[in-house]
Amino acid sequence: MPLDDYQRKRDFSQTPEPAGDGTPTDHPAWEGWTALPEGMRYCVQMHRATRFHFDFRLEYNGVLLSWAVPRGPSLDPAHKRMAIHVEDHPVDYGDFEGVIPSGYGMGTVQLWDVGVYAWARESEEDPVRQIVKGDVKFVLSGHKLRGEFALVHIGGRHPGDDEKAWLMIKKRDDAAIAGYDARTHDASVRSGRSLEEIAAAGGGDPRELARAARRPRVRR
Repeated sequence: MPLDDYQRKRDFSQTPEPAGDGTPTDHPAWEGWTALPEGMRYCVQMHRATRFHFDFRLEYNGVLLSWAVPRGPSLDPAHKRMAIHVEDHPVDYGDFEGVIPSGYGMGTVQLWDVGVYAWARESEEDPVRQIVKGDVKFVLSGHKLRGEFALVHIGGRHPGDDEKAWLMIKKRDDAAIAGYDARTHDASVRSGRSLEEIAAAGGGDPRELARAARRPRVRR
């Protein structure tokens, strides 16, 4: 089943993340996501986890196809970004923002961008074939990301390669911005909060709290 990996890795009695099985959660839906046309949505989440990264997700066939992008998507065509293909997520993860407690994926999540997408000409006739082929092109229309992008699978070409490795590439068009760095745009499209503000509202980032607990106390 598409969400088996996602559900197996999480304890939904501990995490506020949606289970993807229709179980109600305390995380309220956000109209900025639910009002977008189903099947055409995308989202990007900034996530301070084991390693800081962004999660890029495309809604397709009832799930969110997901890639972890360590340095975040860029609007600069010269900046090709590594993107690691991860497990599919439920569609109602598309507006998730908050603090994930100790366990898999622990850390702070900010809803960095949402919007709609359309397949580019090369992918629209048979998106499944293009996904399997590892060469997907689409046009984004969101709060922060706009224009045409490509996701290209590069894993497995050589011995020892990560099979899940892709590149996320901005195409040259009117939406391109030289030098664009997603990490400098630290504001949620849902709440306007920074990553630190989201962590503080959720009782603190569990990774930062764990690090503080391990530091030796200074006697005065």
